[in-house]
Amino acid sequence: MSWETRARGGRYYTRSRKVNGRTIREYVGTGEVAAMAAERDRADRERREQERTELRLTLMELDLRDDSVKALHRDVDALAHGALLAAGYYRHHGEWRRRRAQSD
Repeated sequence: MSWETRARGGRYYTRSRKVNGRTIREYVGTGEVAAMAAERDRADRERREQERTELRLTLMELDLRDDSVKALHRDVDALAHGALLAAGYYRHHGEWRRRRAQSD
């Protein structure tokens, strides 16, 4: 989005956008119409930037929570593992099994 000044045509506003991977320049106009379009484009850019910032902050917060949940999972898993071993169980191919009583 930019204002351009031409020697014969004066000052006018254009905006660029991508269509099928190609950049297309769109003539918007001059005067008040162009000024209003430029202001709307500026507001849209600021809104999108604000949304990106909020999304980045949300993702950072979720990463922190994810790390906390992973740490809790490791702690609970270790606690359960210890409790099952103490109760006489063992792991056989990932499955917990109770040991048979030994006969004398």
